[in-house]
Amino acid sequence: MNTVKKLHTKSRAIDITQFQGDFRGGFVSFLVAVPLCLGIALASGAPLFSGIIAGIVGGLVVGLFSRSALSISGPEAGLIVVTLAAIESLGSFPAFLLATCLAGLIQVGLGYLRAGIISNFFPTPVIKGMLAGIGIILIIKQIPHLIGYDADSVEEISLFQPEGFNIISQFRLALEQLNGVAMLIAALSLTILLMWERPVFKTNAFLRNIPAALVVVVLGIAINGLVSVVAPHWALKGNHLVQLPVADSLSGFFGLFTLPDISQWTNPQVYAAAMSIALVASLEALLAIEASDQLDPLKRKTPANAELKAQGIGNLVSGLIGGIPLTSVIVRSSVSINAGARTKRAALVHGALLLVCVITLPTVLNQIPWASLASILLITGYKLTHVRIFKALFNDGIAKFLPFVATVAAILLTDLLTGIGIGMLVALFFILRENYLNAHKTETFQADGRERILIRLGDYVSFLSKASIVQSLTNVPDNAIVEIDSSSSSYIDSDVMSIIQNFKETAHLRNIQLVFLRETVNPKPIPESLLAMRNRHLREIQQLE
Repeated sequence: MNTVKKLHTKSRAIDITQFQGDFRGGFVSFLVAVPLCLGIALASGAPLFSGIIAGIVGGLVVGLFSRSALSISGPEAGLIVVTLAAIESLGSFPAFLLATCLAGLIQVGLGYLRAGIISNFFPTPVIKGMLAGIGIILIIKQIPHLIGYDADSVEEISLFQPEGFNIISQFRLALEQLNGVAMLIAALSLTILLMWERPVFKTNAFLRNIPAALVVVVLGIAINGLVSVVAPHWALKGNHLVQLPVADSLSGFFGLFTLPDISQWTNPQVYAAAMSIALVASLEALLAIEASDQLDPLKRKTPANAELKAQGIGNLVSGLIGGIPLTSVIVRSSVSINAGARTKRAALVHGALLLVCVITLPTVLNQIPWASLASILLITGYKLTHVRIFKALFNDGIAKFLPFVATVAAILLTDLLTGIGIGMLVALFFILRENYLNAHKTETFQADGRERILIRLGDYVSFLSKASIVQSLTNVPDNAIVEIDSSSSSYIDSDVMSIIQNFKETAHLRNIQLVFLRETVNPKPIPESLLAMRNRHLREIQQLE
């Protein structure tokens, strides 16, 4: 009885600790989400409040339907270009909302078609490279905010813009507009965030339950409030603070929502825009949940097809009530994880706080300095791109390290999707190289005065192995004995079978004796699902003899 009671007490303590971590994660991601939702809506050419709507839907609706434990959804910088282009091509925001609804339906359809399988083809070095690249950009993009330059409030995943704006000119402008109050808030905020990671704070029963981000935000508001009383001309104002739309009445609040223009359903451009939104949002979501799973301390795996359905439902709802497109956002997710989130409750807390605060506390949120939020994002970026990640992949060898570095560099120089594409190409090169080198093993020795060549085929002999096998058979000298051992093969591609058949038919012209070996005991266990396939290919080899 006592044992059962102890287990129950222990389980309850774990639940309480987990809830506290989820609340911290949801709270911190909420703080980060407010200015980013507004900034992304602004950059997309959409009403500011449409970004907040997407953030609320991403937290509550996607959070409810998603089976991801840690991913948090909302408007994301990678969707800015496609959103801006769609609004311009359609000519009205209500027509764009209809396209967003249709994009959601397309995503649900992709989920039922099991298109989420594409997420299984992203190599781990590329995913880690994506996280590290985002981390570096977060760090670099926060530095101007830390010294008081807040003109660029959108954390876009690119250091270089199409119109030529780059991080060098941003730093130059920032240095010309230094702000002592912002620098003081940033310095104190970073000190607190770093101190909260120390064991003395983590083990303290009282302090470990207080989100460091909450302390940072309250401190930033307090310092700026004190400065506004003592020296008003030094106080942070305007774009140095969060800028949330404030409704003067209940009708004014509901006036911030917009309905889709259903009459545009016959416009073919609506469907083209919907397809673009669906494809970009789906790819971003699959990449983000894969990255979130990499950061998950419990190493859980999110069902990709279920996530596509959840994202589709989210975009459908967002479009119906006036929100811009949304997707899973790795920046918000990683902030939440670093703050202690362990379940999807964090996403629900994030969405609920957005909804409650934009209704009841918009003026309070508008007092938060950007320097405080930038400090939170900078620490998140530091954790994403820690030097130990580079060391670990370097120790894993060039086949892991180069795709990782290529992904990081490409993301820094281009954008998120282009960078991942380049990283995938580099990873594919090493995959093909590895397949080429390990398709088979060749051993050469002398017996009875003749050269004997033993070719051991690998486990999975695909068409990618064709070139190396052709080269090995072409290099066989005249009068040799060639033994082909396929006992370890669970699959042999028909192209490879044709190569062996052609070699058999011409071997006698060079006095080459061809022998096929099959061991009764397979040194490598074969899954039952592949046994039938293996036996079929073994029968085909028998027919060659």
